[in-house]
Amino acid sequence: MSSVRPAAVAGMFYPADPRALAAEVDDLLGGVEQPLPRLGYPKALIVPHAGYIYSGGVAAHAYDELAAARGNVRRVVLLGPTHRVAVRGLAVPSAAAFATPLGTVRIDTAALQSVRDLPQVVVSDPAHALEHSLEVQLPFLQKMLGDFTLAPFAVGAASVQDVAAVIELLWGGPETLIVISTDMSHYHSYETARAIDGATLERIAAFATDIDHQEACGATPLNGLLFFSKQRNLSLKQLAACNSGDTAGGKGKVVGYSAFALYEGGEVSLDEAGRTLLAIARNSIESNLSGTSWKTPAASWLTQAGATFVTLTKESQLRGCIGSLEPKRALGEDVAQNALAAALRDPRFSAMTAAEWPQCRVEVSLLSTPKPLRFADEADLLAQIRPGEDGLILEADGKRGTFLPQVWESISERGVFLRELVKKAGLPPDTRLGRCRVLRYRVAKWKE
Repeated sequence: MSSVRPAAVAGMFYPADPRALAAEVDDLLGGVEQPLPRLGYPKALIVPHAGYIYSGGVAAHAYDELAAARGNVRRVVLLGPTHRVAVRGLAVPSAAAFATPLGTVRIDTAALQSVRDLPQVVVSDPAHALEHSLEVQLPFLQKMLGDFTLAPFAVGAASVQDVAAVIELLWGGPETLIVISTDMSHYHSYETARAIDGATLERIAAFATDIDHQEACGATPLNGLLFFSKQRNLSLKQLAACNSGDTAGGKGKVVGYSAFALYEGGEVSLDEAGRTLLAIARNSIESNLSGTSWKTPAASWLTQAGATFVTLTKESQLRGCIGSLEPKRALGEDVAQNALAAALRDPRFSAMTAAEWPQCRVEVSLLSTPKPLRFADEADLLAQIRPGEDGLILEADGKRGTFLPQVWESISERGVFLRELVKKAGLPPDTRLGRCRVLRYRVAKWKE
């Protein structure tokens, strides 16, 4: 194999044109409903590997869980079954990178070298050359993680312990994500497949390690992950499941798909997070006004990418509000910087003074990932909006504006809410909503 393994199934399993592929991945991820912002991200994912038209929506439910992982996850250990070339053990490539229409992903040669002494790990470029079970995961990972390295394994005949031993050596910390690629049952009638897959889903949830290849084509890597994850006491969450009869195929002979996320360690409660984020916002402002030093608390969840707004009120009146719509920096840093900007650089107000600061109260809002609303016309758009819950972003002609869900407290009517948002975005009052791009998000909010 050359130094770069070229995309083998672009144009078949997913679009070959970079723009079309990026748009399809965005569309699939945009279709995943996200009720509230997330704190933390999975240690491992179980995802399907059919063409995007069949299983892309299910896969998107898994990859959407990585919203907070960008910038933290720097290595992906990817294991999937071989479909074209038989191999004994777990095959790694000799290539230095894998290519997709979205760019190249560097192979983590150090990671692969660290497992080369295991007898079940072999080098086989033919096993990787045309294999789709690994390739179809890469555009989703590129979209969600940005820059990362890849440790790919095309898994053939191997024991549960063989797979678990490789996973254990490459488990790492929060910088490493494990991805298992598998579909469910193949070519049964719709109702038969639902029954078979339903039983398999229950067994996955129970960390079974004897799933066979008629139940899941990637049973070998799947069993290995479940074996090791049970030892590590990971929690498991089913995210989505369906079959090709639900998406783009007939119901005579279907293939099943599912998505799971596995989490390591206890999750931070929103109440605990709120207390910490409020303290960061307050301390950031106080240290600036008083000229004292202060450090962000050392908590791993504060290093995840996050998007926040900090709102300041004085005697119940707005005194400043600045925020981020996209998670581009660490959550702790985002809150600290937005707090300073709300106090000192909101163009609607003069910079806050030390004398007035004791009269102010702080509110922090943590945003979920904005999702585009698909609507036919203005009436359809209005019908989809949830007053009191949705924060909205409106974009047109290179301009953008947003209202947090808190704005519903003062503007309760959908049409008025949107028209005021049009004005905030700096667009003409007669702007047709039908030509605007509208995204919605939700917030977890905390107020002193």
